[in-house]
Amino acid sequence: MGVNVVFPDELLVASREDREAFTRRVKIYTLGQMYQQGKISSGVAARVLGCDRWEFYRLLTEHGFSVIDYAADEEADEAQTSHELAEQLERR
Repeated sequence: MGVNVVFPDELLVASREDREAFTRRVKIYTLGQMYQQGKISSGVAARVLGCDRWEFYRLLTEHGFSVIDYAADEEADEAQTSHELAEQLERR
């Protein structure tokens, strides 16, 4: 059993997609939003799409979603660590 959402056929015409491509894109956007909101894991999303987690991450990126969601302080720490590592590598 699953959940069915019905869209009018005019959306297929407007999007210039066939039914299968449109359905997949709607799934990716829905799962991407749910993943970003922390409502589902990447594993669950991948299973729904019939792919592995790495393919799900690739699809997220391809459709404009952020795969890694850092808090502001974590992002600054990550940037600092990256700069320090780059400096160490340059000295070698």
